[in-house]
Formats: sequence, C-alpha cells, structure tokens
Amino acid sequence: MAKYTLPDLPYDFAALEPHISGKIMELHHDKHHQAYVTGANTALEQLAEARESGNLANVNKLEKDLAFNLGGHVNHSIFWTNLAPAGDGGGGEPEGELRAAIDEFFGGFDTFKAHFTAAATGIQGSGWAVLSWDPIGEQLIIQQLFDQQSNTAQGTIPVFQLDMWEHAFYLDYLNVKADYVSAAWNIANWQNVAQRLDAAREKTAGLLVLS
Repeated sequence: MAKYTLPDLPYDFAALEPHISGKIMELHHDKHHQAYVTGANTALEQLAEARESGNLANVNKLEKDLAFNLGGHVNHSIFWTNLAPAGDGGGGEPEGELRAAIDEFFGGFDTFKAHFTAAATGIQGSGWAVLSWDPIGEQLIIQQLFDQQSNTAQGTIPVFQLDMWEHAFYLDYLNVKADYVSAAWNIANWQNVAQRLDAAREKTAGLLVLS
C-alpha cells in the first residue's frame, strides 16, 4: 500500500518573513503537517486491517480519521505552494487569465480581496479560506472550509488556500486574524494560483455536468 509523505517546502523556513516567521513555518510544516501525514497513513492501515479481518465495527471512526487527516495533508500541500517570498514570486497582483477570471467573477481584485478576507476572518473555529474552481458553474467561488474537510461543495477544485487555524498565525499575530490575512497578500504566489486554475479548467473541460 502506497504511503503519503511530507513534501519539502519550496523555500527556507524564514523565507516568508516578516509576514510569517520562520518559527511558525518550522512548527507548521515539520510538526502539524507531518501529524496529518502520519494520521492519514495510520487510518489507511487500520482500514486495510479491518477489511482483512472482517471486523468493520470501527469503519465510521476510521473514515472520519482519514477524511480529517488526508484533508490536512492535501490542504497544506497546496498552501505551501500558494506562497512565495515577497518580491521573489510572492505579492503583487494576479495577471493574465487569472486576473481576468477574478475580474469577471468578483468584479475586480479589490472586491475579491475584501470577500476573501471576510470569509477568512469570519470562520467560526478552525478552517481555511479557499478560492475554488467550480466545474459545474464554470466559475471561481470563495468557500469557508471548516476544520480540514467540511463545508465545501463536492467536486470543486481549490486553487488558493489560506490556513486560518491558530497554529498558522498565533505566534506572530495573536488573535488578530485580519492582520495575518493582510500580511498574506504580500506572499501570495499568483503564478502558482494561475497554474492551478489552468489545470482545473483543463481537467474539467468537456466534463458532462448538470448546470
């Protein structure tokens, strides 16, 4: 059975400073993300054991464990690539087809930022703010992802995610979520987001869906 592994960061821990400290990045990547990888692998192993033994009494719990931990692994794997050091791929404004899509679906970059910020800072508890491609409506939408796996529409494809769990920002920003979100715009890797949008559109092009 294949196992999930922790991906390397595409930059040094301190590369996103002063917007996200090296200390947070080290803890976030090496401890929190690793815990999700370990949890997903453990859930898969225990599900395999349950199938082999025929004892499926714990399937409900194990499926929840898998969804939560695999969600954490996927979300963080996207999140790391959605960021880049300021002035070295991070910050500025999106261009090209990504900018055109944001203008079309949100009425401009500033209104997109305002909507995304409101979604991010308004999350009750732990979760993520997510810019996703909706293949049925063929449009970009903003979603609040609760915990690591709840409250998003099935089939939507994330292209930009901002981690709003406290471990992502508390050492730097305490409880002032708005300052963290504001700082994140300085390290947003719009080239990566554009590549993800292109891939999402290509993946779902010609897909038979009901609209």
